[in-house]
Amino acid sequence: SARLWPANSTPSLSSRKRRIWSEFRFSAFRISTYIPAQHADPPAYVSSIILHWKPAVVQYHLALDNSAYGRITRRWYHVASVPKGVPKPRHIVPKPKNAAERRARLQKILAILDRMYPQAACALHHSNAWQLLVATILSAQCTDKRVNEVTPGLFQKYPTMTDFAAANQQELAGDIRSTGFFNNKARSLIGAARRIQSDFGGQIPREMEKMLTIPGVARKTANVVLGTGFGIASGVVVDTHVQRIARRLDLTKHTEPGKIERDLMKAIPPQKWILFSHQIILHGRALCTARKPRCVECGLEPLCYAKDKTV
Repeated sequence: SARLWPANSTPSLSSRKRRIWSEFRFSAFRISTYIPAQHADPPAYVSSIILHWKPAVVQYHLALDNSAYGRITRRWYHVASVPKGVPKPRHIVPKPKNAAERRARLQKILAILDRMYPQAACALHHSNAWQLLVATILSAQCTDKRVNEVTPGLFQKYPTMTDFAAANQQELAGDIRSTGFFNNKARSLIGAARRIQSDFGGQIPREMEKMLTIPGVARKTANVVLGTGFGIASGVVVDTHVQRIARRLDLTKHTEPGKIERDLMKAIPPQKWILFSHQIILHGRALCTARKPRCVECGLEPLCYAKDKTV
């Protein structure tokens, strides 16, 4: 339904009314907006609202005629045949103006993520910290889905850390070939197994500084193993999803993972570091995709003012 003026109110140019109340209700979402009416010689073209709604796009033209009553015309277009020149719809979200507003916005973001992904967890299948370390090394430049397809057979062939330490590099590279960069990953897996056995008594260390001495382990991998494997909040996992969404949500201005992690660690409470990473990764896969994010379905949309929003 569409109502051009507030209930029990009759519009009149003589009263110099400056606003048109336009309300559109749909079963899945509601858009309410105030449109400033800059009166001119009638008929005055006021505004055009484009509402994306599957499987069509609805274009509403609002105008004022000589009787001063809003006149609405409705045109339906199929998505495949939207005329050229139709403006892209955009829901304008105000940016926070000070530090207090930024903190309040962040708390809302964390609360919404808790509602959307209350049971978020690592997507890599593993039964112990060593298997998690192996899977995380394999996940570099590879999807978690592909890694989960490779690791069952890999762990059956190499069930222990000792088996990896004694593995032939060329043979191991062939076993993980489908994950990409297989030669480097095979070298890292064998080197990691040998380093842990020789320097840490066969036990994966639980300190970031020691983790970073293991071949194939950088901060992202160390944060995954320490956070998911041991529940130690040593930092925030920054993968491609976290990089993209942290910038979209204006939680950082940087593009380098190390600087992004420092910004997130400064803004987010330490007790949220582990869960936040899992939630953002799931969100990036489910809704906030790199291309054509599904903003209409996103609970964070009222707080997001990213330039590439689709609403």
